[in-house]
Amino acid sequence: MPMVIAMAGKGGTGKTTLSALLIHYLLTNRRTPVLAVDADANANLNELLNLKVDLTLGQIRKELKNDIPVHITRDQFMEMKVHQALIEENGFDLLVMGQPDGPGCYCAANQHLAMTMDKLAANYRYILVDNEAGMEHLSRMNLRRIDLLLIVSDPSARGILTARRIAELTGPLAMEVKNKYLIVNRLPEPTPAELMARIEETVAAADLPLAGTLPDSAVLTGQELRGESYLTLPADTPVVQAAFRIFDKIIK
Repeated sequence: MPMVIAMAGKGGTGKTTLSALLIHYLLTNRRTPVLAVDADANANLNELLNLKVDLTLGQIRKELKNDIPVHITRDQFMEMKVHQALIEENGFDLLVMGQPDGPGCYCAANQHLAMTMDKLAANYRYILVDNEAGMEHLSRMNLRRIDLLLIVSDPSARGILTARRIAELTGPLAMEVKNKYLIVNRLPEPTPAELMARIEETVAAADLPLAGTLPDSAVLTGQELRGESYLTLPADTPVVQAAFRIFDKIIK
């Protein structure tokens, strides 16, 4: 079975940045193949990887609500369309979830998607889900087991509080989460004592170990502005080194 890694956190904390750096890490260490799923409604993981998206899972689910060709079952139709939506790269594939469901019931479409994802998952060593703050997409894809939940926060009291709430939500969602960690992104140097105290309080109260912190990085900003893939970032870039140290510690 593949190792399932999910990102969570409030908007703007850097989940997508961490996802791109994690793909960079897995490819660098030849821990492939990887399936990356952009499950954030504001999908932009493809932009950090300099990839073009032609078809999303949301569009496929809408198609499934309409008439399909008579010579094919709905399961077969979903499987065919999901493979069309796969952006295949060297060592990893990318699937984009797309916009949230519109009016009407998507229960049947989500059931067909879940069955297709079960088959697809068997082809990968790792599945990485760049998630929105909530985790509804995980259940749609039938990912009820998360091996590693990485909750990302920015260096703010509100971000840390949201991280704690997300950590406490995993129980009621009836998901099996084997390990969960906090990562604080764009941490200033020196770090204010009040912020470190809030982080330490969250780590203790929510049983959420601190995996590490990432510095603010003008290199990442420049890479994104130029439209260049994060996968081409040099290994000696400070933020890449910091991210790789975190992943070395928590990905066995």
